[in-house]
Parts: sequence; structure tokens; C-alpha cells
Amino acid sequence: MDLAIFGAQAIALGAYEAIHHLCPERKIHCFLVTEQGNNTEYCAGIPVLELTAFSAGLSVSEKEQLQILIATPEDVMQAIEASLDACGLTCHVRLTSLRWAELMGYYYVQNRLYMPILALPVGYHPAGVHIFQARFHKDKPLSSTYDLPAWITPIQVGAALCEKRVADIVDCSGENISEKNVNYSELTALYWIWKNRLSASGTQGKTEYYGLSHYRRILELTEEDLLRLVDHQVDVVLPYPMPYEPDIEAHHRRYLKKEDWNAVLRAVLELQPDYADAFPGILKQRFLYNYNILLARKDVLADYCSWLFPILERVEQYSVPQGWNRKDRYIGYVGETLETLYFMYHKDSLRIAHAGCRFLT
Repeated sequence: MDLAIFGAQAIALGAYEAIHHLCPERKIHCFLVTEQGNNTEYCAGIPVLELTAFSAGLSVSEKEQLQILIATPEDVMQAIEASLDACGLTCHVRLTSLRWAELMGYYYVQNRLYMPILALPVGYHPAGVHIFQARFHKDKPLSSTYDLPAWITPIQVGAALCEKRVADIVDCSGENISEKNVNYSELTALYWIWKNRLSASGTQGKTEYYGLSHYRRILELTEEDLLRLVDHQVDVVLPYPMPYEPDIEAHHRRYLKKEDWNAVLRAVLELQPDYADAFPGILKQRFLYNYNILLARKDVLADYCSWLFPILERVEQYSVPQGWNRKDRYIGYVGETLETLYFMYHKDSLRIAHAGCRFLT
């Protein structure tokens, strides 16, 4: 049975590459999208086609012999299924975030690209793990109920900008940049963690881990995974990186204006010239750490934040218009690129493991 992939962005591209490598005998016909929009005409060398026009050219028997893999964010999958059914394409399956992570884990292991944390033997010494889940007062309620693990604690971001409270911990307490949430998005929570938790005395940095997740996206970690952290001296756990075509610089140019991109390059060159030298090579590779999600040893995360936030502040100054005169989350996008730069720069000096990123619906 032939296969088509619904979607034409990073999730779909990652699925294509993994399937093409792991099951080369499986023919992938095309990528499907609702409308062409800003999608390219080809992805990974195969066509990106609009669903309605594509299905109109198929016979009933051809539709019955075509399987559709839905590789998109999970919150739009139900609507996509309805569209597929309406076009007579009833053989479809969802590639959930957990299944995507499992697929990419196999792919990365075989290609020796990125180390899954579950590839490490289970250890004996538990780590102190504290992941803060960023929540915003306008977040839509989840359709399902989830029991969050004990190591995840909600924190309200942008709390200085409203009176409504959706979490017991707020990013406007202590030393904070809560009022910058419009630009920084979830990074106001990371700043709060840095200033109000990482500088606190207590457990040594090598056995205590701090991190950040989203309201709808969390690192998929088990109790066994936590036991792997200390015994294997894991410095940081990141979500599996997502592939983009032709490279991550082109991807971010779709979200950042030229003036803002120039501000990023200028800030890195001024404040971190060694990283600026490595930046062009990293930008020309295809893998990006999305979402500003991570879990790291206390001392490693403190070092990262000490590096990250001065650059972001300088980007604000060099942006056109400057950060405090606008209301878009461009600094959040910049943070994803800088996270990729920092940890790929340190790929040989830090022990980096990877895990799936679960999407809560």
C-alpha cells in the first residue's frame, strides 16, 4: 500500500526521513496539505500537493490503496481526518507526538545522530528534578485530563500583565522580566527559574536538575529516565531536534524580519564572538531544538541562562522596532535558535540526551 504524509513542516519531514531510512521499501507518494499557502512545492524531493486537487485525480480503487499518515500538531488532527474522509481517503492514521518521538528515536539511533535518554542503562541514584510548566491566563482548557508527574510544577507567565491567576507560582515574583512576556513568551519563566531557583543554595548542581516545559508540550520522561541522569552524568535532556529544509537559517527567516535577524547576528558577535564564529556552520545544518524546552543540571542551566539572556537583551536593543515598542513573540523564536547554537556548540563538551516531547490536547 502506498503512503502519503499529511503535513509539510518539521513533523512531516522528520517522519518522511525516518520512514525512508528505516523502511526504504515503503513508497511515499507525496506530502498533502489543506492549501499550498507558504508551503514549498517539494519537500525532501517529493511533491507537496493540495488535498482537494490531489484526491479529485484518484479513482476509488486508488483511494482505497493509499494510506495517509497524519503528521501535524495533534490539535488539528481531528479536522484533518474529517477532510480526508470527505475526500474518500478513509485509510488514515495519526502520528501522535509520542509515536513521532519513538520513530525519531529509532532513526537517530541508527544514524548515530542524537542520543535518546532511554538508550542508557537504568541507574541507581535519583536526581532532584524540578520542571516548571509555563501557563498563560489565555490558554484554552485541555480536552483531556492528565496526571502530571510530581516533578512538574506550573508557573504562570506574563503574570505582571493581568490580575487572573492560573498557577500558584507566578513569574512576577522575585527578580523577574514578567512584563516582557509578550516578546519573550515562555522565556520569562526560564528567567524566573534562573534568578529565583538556580542561585539558591542547596543540593549540588550535579544531582539537581531544573527545566522548562509548555502548557501543552512536556518532555516525556519516566521514573527510570530520571534514574539515568545522575549515574550517566547527563548534563542536559533536550527534545528530539526537528529537521527543516533547506536549513534552520532559512526556517527562522520565515519568522523573523531581516532587521531582527541582523540584530541577532550583531548581538552574538558583540557578546559571544567565539559562538559567532561557529554560528554560520550551525545555521546551515538542518536540525533545530524547538520550543525552548529543556532539563539540565542546575549548574549547566545557570551557565546557559547567563549566556542567553544578555544576548536577548541586546537583541531587543538592536531590533527595529526595539523590543519594548512591539507586541510579538519574536524573542521566543530567537531563543530557539540560540538554544540550538549553544548546545550544538557544546555537543562535545556536554553529555546531551534526548527525549520525546508530548503534546497535550
